[in-house]
Amino acid sequence: MTGKLYIIATPIGNLGDVSKRMIDALKDANVLACEDTRRTRTLLAHLEILKPAKVISYRQGNEENTGAYIVKLMQEGQTVALCTDGGYPGISDPGYRLVVAAIEAGIEPDIIPGASAVPVALLKSGLPTSSYTFKGYPPKKRTAMLRFFEEEKDMPHTIIIFESPMRVGKTLQVALEIMGDRKAAVCRELTKKFETVYRGYLSELLTEFADGKTKGEVTIVIAGNNPKFLRDDSQE
Repeated sequence: MTGKLYIIATPIGNLGDVSKRMIDALKDANVLACEDTRRTRTLLAHLEILKPAKVISYRQGNEENTGAYIVKLMQEGQTVALCTDGGYPGISDPGYRLVVAAIEAGIEPDIIPGASAVPVALLKSGLPTSSYTFKGYPPKKRTAMLRFFEEEKDMPHTIIIFESPMRVGKTLQVALEIMGDRKAAVCRELTKKFETVYRGYLSELLTEFADGKTKGEVTIVIAGNNPKFLRDDSQE
C-alpha cells in the first residue's frame, strides 16, 4: 500500500495560526521531513504532539538524495509530513522538488493550507491585489539583480519578493534605479510581536534601510508600472 505526503504550511511567526487540520496531519505522519529539525521539534512540543519515530532534514542542498529516500519510504507505505521553518514548503523552498517526485511516483500530495508571508505582505502593503507576481529571492550579484528588475519594470502587476534583512537597502537601490521612484512597502516580522510595515516611495524606503541594520524576516512589495504609483518626476 502506497503511503501519503502531507505538504504542511506552518506558522510564519504567530503560533495562533495553527489549524486543526495541520495538527491532525502532524499526528498522522510516520515520518517528518523538515527544514530545521530543531525548529520543528519546538513546534511539536508547543502543540504537545509526540514526534514521529523518524525525523529527516530536508533542505536546500540535500533535496535530491533525501527526496528520493522519502519517495521510497512512501512507496513502502509510510506517511510523510513535509514542513519548513515557516510558511509553505515549495514556495521559495526546495519542497516543490519533492512534490514533483511524489507526483511522478503516482502519489498525490495533500496540501495543508496555512500561513504565508506573500498574501499577508500584499494586503499589508496597501497596493493593488488584483494582479501580482511573486518573484522569490532576487539574485545577490548586482548584474543579475539589474536583469531581475528589468524584466518587471514595464509590467502592471504588483511585485512581491523576499529578501535577507542585510540586503534590503541594496535591493531597494537597484529597484529604484531600474523601476523608477514608485510606491512600495517593506514588511518585517509579519504576524510576530514586532511586526512592522514601512510604506512609501522607493526613495523614502531606501533612506530608511540604507544602513543595512534591519533584523528579522523581510518581504518587499513594489507597485506595478502605473502612473498613479510613480512620483511625478519619475514619469516620462
